[in-house]
Amino acid sequence: MNHRLLKAGGATPLCVAYLTNTYPMTSQSFIRREIAGVEAQGVTVRRYALRTWNEPLVEPRDIAEREKTRFVLDLGPIGLLGHVLATAVCRPGRFVRAFRKAIWFGRRGGSSGRGVGRHLIYLAEACVLLHWFARDGIEHVHAHFGTNSTVVALLVRMLGGPPFSFTSHGPEEFDNPLALGIDEKIRHAAFVVAVSDFGKSQLSRWVAHAEWPKLQVVHCGVDDMFLKADLVSVPDARRLVCVGRLAEQKGLLTLVTAAGVLHAAGVDFELILVGDGPLRGEIERLIFEYDLGNRVRLLGWQGSVRVRELIEKSRALVLPSFAEGLPVVIMEALALGRPVISTFVAGIPELVEHGQSGWLVPASSVESLCEVIQEALDAPVETLEAMGRAGAQQVAKRHNASTEAAKLATLFREGIRARDWHFPGPAEQSSPQRVVDNELAAGHSRN
Repeated sequence: MNHRLLKAGGATPLCVAYLTNTYPMTSQSFIRREIAGVEAQGVTVRRYALRTWNEPLVEPRDIAEREKTRFVLDLGPIGLLGHVLATAVCRPGRFVRAFRKAIWFGRRGGSSGRGVGRHLIYLAEACVLLHWFARDGIEHVHAHFGTNSTVVALLVRMLGGPPFSFTSHGPEEFDNPLALGIDEKIRHAAFVVAVSDFGKSQLSRWVAHAEWPKLQVVHCGVDDMFLKADLVSVPDARRLVCVGRLAEQKGLLTLVTAAGVLHAAGVDFELILVGDGPLRGEIERLIFEYDLGNRVRLLGWQGSVRVRELIEKSRALVLPSFAEGLPVVIMEALALGRPVISTFVAGIPELVEHGQSGWLVPASSVESLCEVIQEALDAPVETLEAMGRAGAQQVAKRHNASTEAAKLATLFREGIRARDWHFPGPAEQSSPQRVVDNELAAGHSRN
């Protein structure tokens, strides 16, 4: 096939698949923004996810994205098996090599809970996507997160599919790099994106120096409703907001404990928690234990408009993370002119400057967190606004969604050159493949 590159003369645009484990999700709106930015660069993007998200979506744009996404596991076991049989018959050599690679990943990843059985499911998913990508004219695959979606993209490649790349966000890729086979994924990828310099350094640790040129930094972009918003004056109200998944890596039990210490000391404040997750029950227990019912409110997931409103009505954002990549909500808060209280973790210090645009404390230190919260609550509004302006300038420079999407579009175009991906010809459309075609036509796929 002739590879198609978007040119000034109006050639057919490059067609890229975005592949994620679960999409869309409320906590991953940055992927939606990235897709929109890449499409604005003239690249055709098709969305694929391995499974649907079981929680309700609150953002209308996420609901619209779900309608554009095709979900592999919607086919069910019989649909998956049909694609496996068709691929094994049509491409036996490639199938055996991909099967061996899936076993290799499974054996290495057993300690992370992703053993051989799980990776054989990934192989089945790859067989489905091989057919879908061929039918949809996909020329490059970009996966988000260096976990199971990237394994599937790699297996598709080994089956004869298009070249792939992936974005590593952390922290899971940093916690279990060898169990996840990060080194092998980088070796097979056309290029790899990190969202911070810290993230790039962590990927560099596990591959040979010769692979380092593949590693590129592309920052997550901030939605225009935050990036281009007029700055609103910091309120006098002694209110702080925390936005994030209620999970251990966000350090929220430390935050609630610090709130309990401040409350016991007679400090006047209000803390709003936006998000949901596995620690909700434990957080509710601590709120009751520390008698924080009139101090701490849990609002669950909220849409972008509501999140912006809550940040603007607060003196600062607080996110005392234990492990991270680089949280988008920190960018959003700074873009709105609000200082940030966070930790010396991962890429956060690349964006939050201690004493300039916010405060950074050691992760898990309740005492340090109490001190800076007290400082933020007592600081004059003028001081907070000056810190907010410094943060907004930094975000505008580093996290413009259009600028970062342009970097990705360039990487896609460069990555597609001189690849050996081709669409299956008539000789490869054997009877088992026609079975798959009939099954798809019966309505088991989403357009």
